[in-house]
Amino acid sequence: MAAKRIVTIDGPSGAGKSTISRLLAARLGYAYLDTGAMYRAVGFKIEQTGANCDDRQALGRLLDSMDLRFKAVGGETRVILDQEDVSEAIRTPAMSMMASRVSAIPVVREKLTFMQREIGGRGGVVAEGRDMGTVVFPEAAWKFFLDATPEERSRRRVLQLKEQGRPVDEKETLAQIIERDRADSSRALAPLQPAPDAVIIDSSQMTIDEVVAFMAARIARA
Repeated sequence: MAAKRIVTIDGPSGAGKSTISRLLAARLGYAYLDTGAMYRAVGFKIEQTGANCDDRQALGRLLDSMDLRFKAVGGETRVILDQEDVSEAIRTPAMSMMASRVSAIPVVREKLTFMQREIGGRGGVVAEGRDMGTVVFPEAAWKFFLDATPEERSRRRVLQLKEQGRPVDEKETLAQIIERDRADSSRALAPLQPAPDAVIIDSSQMTIDEVVAFMAARIARA
């Protein structure tokens, strides 16, 4: 299968995938596909409606009726769910755990994988998530797996929440990150793992600009 002009950036929660993917996409002139936001939005919808995650038929109907879009506003990508901007509402630790839960449900994964492939099918996309290089876009030309220690990822998350003026418990945040790592890596369906041909980057001691420059240089060499 011929490689497509797609960059995949996989990795655990809090590794900096979203920020780095946005910056890399802008640098390359590519579109940015935030698949994590898609799973968070589904989790938000399920929580808001009280849908039963064990009822696959009901979940299928919920997904079919859901209107999920990305909208560029002032240089930012906003998440629009059923005509409502939920960009901030889905960026909570609770929604992070909910995203991990719903991403293990086959009907949810099938629906969103189909949507993601439709968006990225023409190429020119930076796609970030947890199984972009292994499942969704195995034919991607460039694959990265972005990681950092749990402690560093927790520190970044705490700082982000404080900047947003949200209350935060540092010990609880670290515990949630470790638990999500366990859940994402041990699930039977599309577990979190690097693609065999992915370049693994430990960003624990790297700045955002250094990571973006490293990725851009690898892509330019190819």
